[in-house]
Amino acid sequence: MDTTPRSAPPGPVPRTAPVHWGKVSALVSGQAVVQGGSFALLIAMNWTAVQIGGTSAVSMLMLASTIPRALMLIFGGAVTDLLGPRFVLLRTTAARAVVLAVGALITYSADHLWQLIVVGLTEGALLGLSGPASGVLMPQLAAPEHLGRANSLYAMVLRIAPIVGAPIGAWLISVGQLWEALLAAAVTGLIWLGCLLYVTKGFKAPRREPGVSMFKRSADGFHLLVRNPRLRYMFIASFCLDLAFGWPADVALPSLVSERGWGVSAVGIVLAAFSAGALGSSALGAVMAHRISLFVRLVVTGLGLSVGILVMALMPSVLSLTAVAAGVGLLSGLNGPAIVTVYQQAAPASRMGAAMSTLSLSGIGTAPISIAIFSSLAIGLGVQTTWLICGAIAFGSPLAAMVALRHPIPTEADTDPDADAPAKPEKVITPVNAPAPARATTTATRHEAAERGRTAQAAPVPTTDARPEPAGRPTRPGHSPAPLVLATTQASTARPETDGPAHATGSAAPAQAARSTTGLVRPAAQAPAPAGAGPAHTTPLLTAAKAPAQATTPTTPAAQAHTLSASSTTGLVRPAAQAPAPAGAGPAHITPSGTAPLHTAAQAATPTTPAAQAPASV
Repeated sequence: MDTTPRSAPPGPVPRTAPVHWGKVSALVSGQAVVQGGSFALLIAMNWTAVQIGGTSAVSMLMLASTIPRALMLIFGGAVTDLLGPRFVLLRTTAARAVVLAVGALITYSADHLWQLIVVGLTEGALLGLSGPASGVLMPQLAAPEHLGRANSLYAMVLRIAPIVGAPIGAWLISVGQLWEALLAAAVTGLIWLGCLLYVTKGFKAPRREPGVSMFKRSADGFHLLVRNPRLRYMFIASFCLDLAFGWPADVALPSLVSERGWGVSAVGIVLAAFSAGALGSSALGAVMAHRISLFVRLVVTGLGLSVGILVMALMPSVLSLTAVAAGVGLLSGLNGPAIVTVYQQAAPASRMGAAMSTLSLSGIGTAPISIAIFSSLAIGLGVQTTWLICGAIAFGSPLAAMVALRHPIPTEADTDPDADAPAKPEKVITPVNAPAPARATTTATRHEAAERGRTAQAAPVPTTDARPEPAGRPTRPGHSPAPLVLATTQASTARPETDGPAHATGSAAPAQAARSTTGLVRPAAQAPAPAGAGPAHTTPLLTAAKAPAQATTPTTPAAQAHTLSASSTTGLVRPAAQAPAPAGAGPAHITPSGTAPLHTAAQAATPTTPAAQAPASV
């Protein structure tokens, strides 16, 4: 049976309220601060790269920070599941603050592109490693039925961060230098670290799984998508929206505004309207998300987003485009947290990090794919037509969400990547599958003989049973019991066939002392006994050298009764081939030492009358 321990899901101390609002507030506040610092740093680094090398320098810097972040997202989920979110977040956040502080030192005197690339590479890798761990926190702080409210509050902060952080970054780079923006971002990272110390207090580290490599665990997120239909369709829903909305917001909107001659200010107005709508609906969801149907928050809003993306490409004026953008933002503020909530509820607790890594990858990894694909299409089809294609793709999101809701939330065993491994059954020894008995040997090893002799001497003499055997009991000469079974060997008092009814008389009663022997018997092939002989009995250590002594056993009832003293032994019997007993001979008995009794002349002369038999019994 497979006894490999599964990793236990990390968790805080048990909560008494549906939502631990104190820790949720600390989490949201810390994220607001650190995200604001991150957007300020992004603006400052991009502007510095433009001053150093123009557009190509900005492209190199963006690739240097995006590629390692996307790659580390794959391993970040596995690391979170193995080590726990507290372990990952505290160390990556502290390391990021150190990296930014060192970056401020090396850029204090002069700004070079290689310095920016090194900072971007390191920071991107740390952010990718900690991203899935951040997504694991909220399910530990809120009950499933209130998870939508907590995620809406979290999304509202993420909407505010770029609105506040971007102007701060622009102001820092305009009045100061890059090292000041790096130092400010390091300070915000330390504030976030302090919030994490409080939020993750009481979180338990998961149990380690021996023999599981990090490379194997890195694919757990994709295994979950294959095994879990609800997660799979929610991933498709998120991917369709990110793919359809990335290119219109980043590339198509400025191009469309330029073609229609509306001025660059129109781009800012449209984006501000979208952000305001998303911020308002996120605030509404933080208060009333648990009162709004999941179907409405997920499917209905998805349909509205798809229609809104289509209509935005057809708007004839800035005012109408701004109004539609505000409506799209309003629907997005409800749809985004709903996708995250359903994803977290459907993911197994022990693989939550792997699940959140795939969801984050669908957002971060989709943006460059969307820009590359639709920019190429726009060259031949035009901006408006390509925008309409994006709107058509967005309809895949509500359809996939509708299918996802039809699948129930799976259990932990249903989504365990190791559940397909068949359990190894325990092997039980039975008479059917017991190993074949070994061939009988004439002698045992010296150590076996000494050990078995000591065991037999220490065994107590069992209580005797003097009840007579039924008359006429047939014998089975040469019979050997089944191998490795619990056998009962009886000291039979059967007489040769010529004795007839005389065997049933009371004179045989004393000879029944210690008549049964129970033990694990491993019989060997025995020579067939002659007609009329009783069954050959087994001893713990019976060798061929003792066979002649058995042949001299008296056949009278009195002599048999005298030699039955302590004749019952329980143990693992390794019999050897015995010499055939002569016709009329009684059974060969055993002694506590495991050897055949030595018969003297006095024993052979024991009278055979019933009166003389009684004193000789044990």
